Amino acid sequence: MLITLRMLLLCVHFVLASLLGLLLCICRPFNPDNTRLCAKLYALPALKILGVRTVLDMQSLHGVPRPAVIVANHLSNYDLFVFGQVVPPRTVSLGKKSLKWLPLFGQIYWLAGNVLLDRGNAASAKRAMTTITQTLQERDMSIWVFAEGTRSHGRGLGPLKKGAFQMAINAGVPVVPVCASQYIRHWNLNRWHSGTIALKALPPLSTTGLTLDDMPELMDRCHAQMKACIDQLDQAASPPQPAHA
Repeated sequence: MLITLRMLLLCVHFVLASLLGLLLCICRPFNPDNTRLCAKLYALPALKILGVRTVLDMQSLHGVPRPAVIVANHLSNYDLFVFGQVVPPRTVSLGKKSLKWLPLFGQIYWLAGNVLLDRGNAASAKRAMTTITQTLQERDMSIWVFAEGTRSHGRGLGPLKKGAFQMAINAGVPVVPVCASQYIRHWNLNRWHSGTIALKALPPLSTTGLTLDDMPELMDRCHAQMKACIDQLDQAASPPQPAHA
């Protein structure tokens, strides 16, 4: 019963937040801080509705000078609410071009200045990557990427795709890993307190002096650090197991 009520309230909130976000983006289209404001507009009330408590350790993220490439693990569609609360100023995200056609949300995503990538068109994707690299080099902006490229649904951190790391090396900016506990495994939306989600930003990985030949090692190092962090966060966020009789 409680989960049904929460889903209804979440749908109402999503529509209202989308209308407010659309108004904001129409008034100041493509402003580089639109993404952060819209993300909070979606995230903060949604977390209250879902009955989720979050434990945040974001010092490494908010202490890093822009620009940077932020790399996060991708669990589910709820990531909009989970990570939306910690998006730093002047940060846009990288998403699929098809998002543009989702009613309300897609138009907000586009007007907020996020980067839409046509992954099925190699030439278009290459041009977009070049544009992003120039943006990182010339503007005071960061980009947020779910580097697995797909949702894991709590099955653990998948392989990281190279696009985020290629952008970071080409632009000479650091990679900042951001990890969330695998909340899909632990929460229960039928309880008043659904569960606890832990998020942590890891120290930035410098790309100074690196070339694309160094990219595999950088990706392996990032993956290893994120996996270890996620395992630790899972232990902290998972509910205590009942003692055996």
